[in-house]
Amino acid sequence: MNSKQAIGIDVGGTNIKGVLINKNGEVLKKVTKETDKKGVLWKDTTLRVLHELQGGKLDNLPIGLSAPGLANETQDAIACMPGRLDGLEELKWADFFKVNKVNVLNDAHAALLAESTFGVAVGTENFIMLTFGTGVGGAIMINGSIYKGFNGIAGHFGHMSLHADSTKLGITNMPGSLEDAVGESTVKLRCNGKFSTVKELVDAYRRGDQLAEELWMKSVRELAIGVCSICNILSPEKVIIGGGIANAKESLFDPLDTFMDMYEWRPRGTKTIIQRAKFHEYAGAIGAAAFAFQNN
Repeated sequence: MNSKQAIGIDVGGTNIKGVLINKNGEVLKKVTKETDKKGVLWKDTTLRVLHELQGGKLDNLPIGLSAPGLANETQDAIACMPGRLDGLEELKWADFFKVNKVNVLNDAHAALLAESTFGVAVGTENFIMLTFGTGVGGAIMINGSIYKGFNGIAGHFGHMSLHADSTKLGITNMPGSLEDAVGESTVKLRCNGKFSTVKELVDAYRRGDQLAEELWMKSVRELAIGVCSICNILSPEKVIIGGGIANAKESLFDPLDTFMDMYEWRPRGTKTIIQRAKFHEYAGAIGAAAFAFQNN
């Protein structure tokens, strides 16, 4: 690592987050701005995030950027992202930022990299990451390397089907997906408009609201079934959960543990470790900065 600091930016459907970190993973500066979902104004917002992090003095630092979708082979743009963030696909970020290089990767891959480099998965070679924001992302680490698979789509756990007979199709045409079951984008639909966000749902659950309890337990149960399905296929050492849903803390992890006890296959009596991510909503930005360090 030639530089002692790096910038990471995470472009999300709800917020655009940026960090300035040092090579030990310490966050020196944070910037968050709401994503403008109308047109392509979100690109200008991303540029403002960069300028605030640079502070007019740090324009030669390595830059990493994470976003939903599949990064291209040269890792300078997102090649494929259907249905969200108009103008993201094939946007050359170095040209847009007017810098020499921007290292681009998928947002869930970035979150995984943050945890494996600086977080709760340091030293763990085989684990999966589930990220919860507007949608549900995922990533796989096998033998210490990010596994992307054929066409680079491996780890998109949010697009697994939990209800094959559902008439609702996700952005990948998958019926009844995990993303639809627990993602932020479907909260209003799942509760007939009573709650708008996962936070509102969890807050009501904590207050003892009967409908909120029913909806939240249904969501956590379906998440557990999805996690158990992943464990049956990949048998990871750990499952790390990050993003907004992880802020529910014991309201998520206690019932999740109960449902895992019900559904996880444990032929040797060992249970998969389910762990809350260290970096939460800034994992994508921190992972993007770590990626910039690696490729500097």
